[in-house]
Amino acid sequence: MGQVVAVVAGISTISWLAATVVTAIIESIRASDITKNPTLQAIDTAEDPEDFVKKAAHEAVDKTMTDTVLAAEAAQREAEERLRNGIQPVILPTHEEVEAAKARVAYQEGIFHFAVAGVAGAGKSSLINALRGVRNNERGAAGVGVVETTSTTGRYPYPNSDNPFVWYDIPGAGTLSQPDWLYFNNQGLFVFDCIIVLFDNRFTQTDAAILTNCRRFQIPTYIVRSKADVHISNVLNDTGYDPDEDEGDQYQSLYVQAREQFITATRATVQRNLQDANLPDQKVYIVSNRNILTITKRRKLSPEIIDEFELMKDLLEEARSRRCLLADTA
Repeated sequence: MGQVVAVVAGISTISWLAATVVTAIIESIRASDITKNPTLQAIDTAEDPEDFVKKAAHEAVDKTMTDTVLAAEAAQREAEERLRNGIQPVILPTHEEVEAAKARVAYQEGIFHFAVAGVAGAGKSSLINALRGVRNNERGAAGVGVVETTSTTGRYPYPNSDNPFVWYDIPGAGTLSQPDWLYFNNQGLFVFDCIIVLFDNRFTQTDAAILTNCRRFQIPTYIVRSKADVHISNVLNDTGYDPDEDEGDQYQSLYVQAREQFITATRATVQRNLQDANLPDQKVYIVSNRNILTITKRRKLSPEIIDEFELMKDLLEEARSRRCLLADTA
């Protein structure tokens, strides 16, 4: 029972902070001069793949926080080692390919382009809606429960046009019939400021391709598992819990146990999937779209919150650090 009290007490503090912190970051972005996408800038000015690696890493060193800088420097060392061994770390798109990719997604300078990738049924549309502060049944929401085609990328601007964000739904192919870098380049994924890889039970080849090539192009990625509330409820039901037999003292303790079991299993699954794909360890954000909506709509958070606040804060802070200059110092 003490665990439950601790969780609820912690939430009361986070509830007050979450919307305030996220709003403050967004307002600082709106008040900033937004620079060009550093990846596209490096592609445009690089003479060859080796030069691109150096330019992209230098952009990260100049603009990002310590953890990201260390990751960028590690990626640069790995890429330079691959070059010494005759393996190109990046196949750079041509100017024509970059422009074509921009045209396909209606790219606009001065705004951030965020993408969510995953197979059909993973919950991409619902996640995009929640991150935009839109319920699934509201006007302007991304379609939920519709048949997905592998060739169409959905584009969803932020409802408040003062916020310089647009979200994209990247359909997942699951199995690739081409090299990962060719898939990445053909899809024009190098134009995005970040990509959320949304997964269900395990990574697909497409997920691994996106994570691998985003690392090569120095594009931030976020591994997310959504529908946490549904999954935890399923774990709770598997314990044999029956609400009709609960006299009021079972649910909370069993819920905490089910929640911890799901979180532990999910983090272990992601770590194993990353190892299987020869990728470095990376944080996984476990979220419920319902809880994200409480942040984007500035409402009281549920005690069931897990990583929703951290996902939004980390994504916005990294976007700001990569592309924003304070207007009075620009």
